[in-house]
Amino acid sequence: EVPLRESGGGLVQPGGSLRLSCAASGFTFSSYAMSWVRQAPGKGREWVSGISSGGGSTYYAVSVKGRLTISRDNAKNTLYLQMNSLKPEDTAVYYCAKHDSSLVTIGRYDYWGQGTQVTVSS
Repeated sequence: EVPLRESGGGLVQPGGSLRLSCAASGFTFSSYAMSWVRQAPGKGREWVSGISSGGGSTYYAVSVKGRLTISRDNAKNTLYLQMNSLKPEDTAVYYCAKHDSSLVTIGRYDYWGQGTQVTVSS
């Protein structure tokens, strides 16, 4: 069973908003950092944002800073990505990824979700 499951993607107009969720299971969610990574058509995977295990430290790619907000609810084993002021270049499959440590800045990813499609188009 895949321990990460994303939801909340869809089609939205430029300037619109979406909220992605990633439900985790099968591991102690509160012990691990998490990230969102996206892959646009024809391109490689791009890290978007990360959050430490306790939620106290967050990190963003320059391209999304100020528009996207990462958060987590450890009581609900769920990771979120609030996406505002969306642009066509945000179109991609968005994946949540589990780090193998409590910190975003060290370690590597050891689990990925199946992804959710976000399409920004008028």
